[in-house]
Amino acid sequence: MNSDNPIIVSITGASGVILGYKIIDELIEKNEKVLFVCSSAGRMVWKDEKLPSFGETIEKWDSSGRFKMYSNGDFYSPIASGGFKSKAMIIIPASMNTISSISNGITDNLIKRAADVMIKEKRELVLVPRETPLNALHLKNMTKLAQLGVKIFPPNPPYYLFPKNIDDINDFIVQKLMVAIGVQDKLPSNYIYNEKE
Repeated sequence: MNSDNPIIVSITGASGVILGYKIIDELIEKNEKVLFVCSSAGRMVWKDEKLPSFGETIEKWDSSGRFKMYSNGDFYSPIASGGFKSKAMIIIPASMNTISSISNGITDNLIKRAADVMIKEKRELVLVPRETPLNALHLKNMTKLAQLGVKIFPPNPPYYLFPKNIDDINDFIVQKLMVAIGVQDKLPSNYIYNEKE
């Protein structure tokens, strides 16, 4: 893959928006190009979970020269077309509404359309679901997507590393995701569990 192809990051209306925020920070820090789409429900959760100002954050990311945001209703965006080359797409967090729609081929906004493109073009798509307990419909939808090659990535805490706080957990999840989308070959050594004899 061309290393300069962008990575699409989408935030939808599920708890855990901090993970989307942190992975965009990390991708830009690693000089990756990021194309961003946030749903209206994602914006609501962003505010509810008291992240830094959305507008100021977009300005900060935009100033990197490696970031572009698209409206979720913008079907003229290049990411709505299979002819546009992207390295990977990650939906973080992924609401069950979004997962259900993607699983059933419903593409009524840009996030869902871009995910559909990733599947049809056989490109890397990672979904980070934030729901528990999972009912049979949730599991059925995720199974269908997994069978199509989509990575389902629940943001599970690394209990074996004895995290001291929520930041430790979030940082671990972001590092695991960086490996999942091919930005890194492996985890930093401080995130690797060494089995005891």
